[in-house]
Formats: sequence, structure tokens, C-alpha cells
Amino acid sequence: MIWKLLRKHISVPQLAGFVLANLLGMIVVLIAVQFYYDVMPVFTAEDSFMKGNYVVLNKRIGTSSVMNGKDETFTDDEIEELQNQSFITKLGRFTTSDYKVELMVNGPEFSKGSQLMPISLESVPNEFVPFDSAGQAARPDVIPIILPRSYLAMYNFGIAPNKSLPKMNEGIASMIDFTVIVHGNGKQDRFKGKIVGFSSRLNAVLVPEWFMRWSNSLYAPKENTNPSRLILEVGNPADENVVEFFEKNDYEVEDNTLETEKTVYFLRTIILLVMIVGLMISLLSFYILILSIFLLVQKNSEKLENLLLIGYTPMQVSRPYQLLTIGLNVIVFGVAVVVMLFVRKYYLDIIEVLFPQMDSGSILPSLVIGALLFLFVSCLNIIIIWRRIRSIL
Repeated sequence: MIWKLLRKHISVPQLAGFVLANLLGMIVVLIAVQFYYDVMPVFTAEDSFMKGNYVVLNKRIGTSSVMNGKDETFTDDEIEELQNQSFITKLGRFTTSDYKVELMVNGPEFSKGSQLMPISLESVPNEFVPFDSAGQAARPDVIPIILPRSYLAMYNFGIAPNKSLPKMNEGIASMIDFTVIVHGNGKQDRFKGKIVGFSSRLNAVLVPEWFMRWSNSLYAPKENTNPSRLILEVGNPADENVVEFFEKNDYEVEDNTLETEKTVYFLRTIILLVMIVGLMISLLSFYILILSIFLLVQKNSEKLENLLLIGYTPMQVSRPYQLLTIGLNVIVFGVAVVVMLFVRKYYLDIIEVLFPQMDSGSILPSLVIGALLFLFVSCLNIIIIWRRIRSIL
């Protein structure tokens, strides 16, 4: 009965303005939060077989080095100097295959576009990237291989569309058999290759150290030269002493650990700014709603005062307005969640193609933030409306 008495002066355009503004703010906040939790693993995920404080080091290649044919490998003296640094706790050398290697994908679905692909195999000490040594033999039947994740993206975007081949993720790629053809020292052999993992930090086709030693001794026409890359274990990759020493000796960290940290910081800053914009839009919508309620109360002030004088409490009189605002907030929250899920599905399809190994995260963080924002705005509306009705007496 109170609602029928008070609803006559409700302004639909004003309430529609509140709903649209609040909806826009809620959508911006939910999408920003969900995007952060979905995309952040792309930058922060680490290899399960490689510690976070491992870095790959090489000499910086400049124009003068290329023109003068300068050797960019590490000498024994340089390696000894690195080992003597207090911030380096472990050092390993990359060993490269000194023979010709070609890779061919097996399977009928790849027969149309199957061709030999020249590659270079590398290995690091087993203490850095542990391989299962159970298959170690004089002549191995299967070569375990770790591929860079960039190779999978290159295949999905470059090779597969041009040759009408099926796209694959890490799970599918791990089930495919490869033929590794080795040429060198007047010999040629074929081996079965099996992908056992993918790396985001090592830009190399890795095989076990025992296989590299065995194959180089058999197929390489010459002894191994000095390494062009080293793998190091450091206490803190971002330590100023580490950075200064590398800069002084013209060394370069290949896996971009520091650049990744900068990217993550930049992403967090952008997401924070977007969330602030969304919250400001929500506050603006809240102001529009309160202004509408105040105007409505002003138009009905005589009726409201009479209701209070005949015995109705401020809570009873204010309840219709409170239920109206809560109902509008519920609609806004529900629609914002639906829009967020739709947008999330769109960008997850893109992320899945770029990073097939990444699993989609939970939507719980965005739902919690949205629910907290809904409760905050609703409680604030209830309190302000009640105080405004009470001030009439």
C-alpha cells in the first residue's frame, strides 16, 4: 500500500541512467579483474623442470662483432671468472650438436605437409634440466626432447594454416612421434623422438646430456668448441650486482627474466587504472541514484510526513525505495556477470591459440569483487535512504 502511494513520482529516465552507468562501471571492474587473473599466468608461469633463479647467459652481439667476425663464445678464463662470482651458485655449459640434424613428424594426418626440418640440438647438465636417465644406452631407441613453447606457437600460426595441418596443444604434441635423422662423420642414422616437455625460458631444442656426449663422439667431425651460452643459478636475477657485472662484461640474459618482471608490473598498473575508472563510473551512477531518490522523497515529502505521523516507522516508509535500489543492483550485477563471461570467452579463445598450454582460471575472483561492490553500494543506498526519510520529521 505504501509502495502504491509513493511510486507515482518515480522518474524512469533517471533510474535508467543509474542502471546504465552502474552497469558500465560494474562491467569494467569485472572484466579488468578477470582478465588479470586469466592473463597473469602467461607471464608468471614457470617451467616445472627449471627453477626460477636459473638464467641463460650469452654475449651481446653488436654490429662491430658481426663486421669483424668476433668470436662470441665463452673462453675458459671467462667461465672461471663467472664461477668465482659470489652471486653465482652454479654454472653449466650448453653443448651443441656438431652434426647435421633433421626432424620429421610421423602420422597420417601430417603426411600431406610432412617434410624434413633442419634443427640444432643442445643439452645442459642434468642438474639444471633433469631428464629421465632410464633410457640411457649405447645407442638409444628413443630421444627425449624438450621444445621451446615458441615453436608450438610458430607451428599453430605459421606452418599449420599454410599446409592445412591440424593445430595442436602441448598434450597432443606430446603424443606425436618424431623421426630424428642424424648425419655426420660419414654416418647417417634415424632415431625416434618423443617430446617430454615444453619450456618458456629456454630457446633451444634440448636433449639429454648423455645423448649429446654419445652422438657428438660418433657423428661430430671435430671436438666441441667453447660454449656460446651458459646456464647459471643466481641468488636473485634482479640483484644490482648481477646486472652491473653482466653490463660491464657485455653479457646478456637470454630468457628475459627482468623484462618479464617489467611486463608484469606494467600489466598490473594498467589493470589497476582500468579498475579505478570502473569504480569512478560506479560512484557516478551511485550519485545519480541518490539524487533521483532525494528528488522523489522531496516530491513525496508531504505524504511521507503524514505516514510517519500516523505511526509508520522510518524503516517501513523507506523500505520501498530500498527494495527498489537493491532490485536494480541485482539486475546490474547479473547482467554484468553475463557480459563479463561473454567477453572472457572471446579473449580466452585468442589466448588458447597463442598459449595452448595455459589453462583457463577461475571466475571466482571477479565474482567476489562484483559481490563486494554490490553489497557496498546496496548497504550505502539503504543507509542514505533511511537517513533521508528520518530527516523529514
